Amino acid sequence: MDEFVKIADLKNDVEAGLLDSILTERGIPHMIRSYFDAAYDGMFQTQRGWGCVLAYEEHAEDVQAVLSDLRTQASEPTPDESATE
Repeated sequence: MDEFVKIADLKNDVEAGLLDSILTERGIPHMIRSYFDAAYDGMFQTQRGWGCVLAYEEHAEDVQAVLSDLRTQASEPTPDESATE
């Protein structure tokens, strides 16, 4: 049986939650893993990032595409509400 492989590092818990929701909605088997370890007071998250997403190799391109879309949308500027007045 195939095993999950690391597909990408995640920047924060918001990104992880959004990615998890979208992948679940699309029926893509995956697992979100946080690097947080209470014994080390979150030291690994400052060095390695918030966590990672794991999935089957056959779904790697789909997962990366979804994550890329999320990051693109997050970096787009939002319209300034004061400009519409």
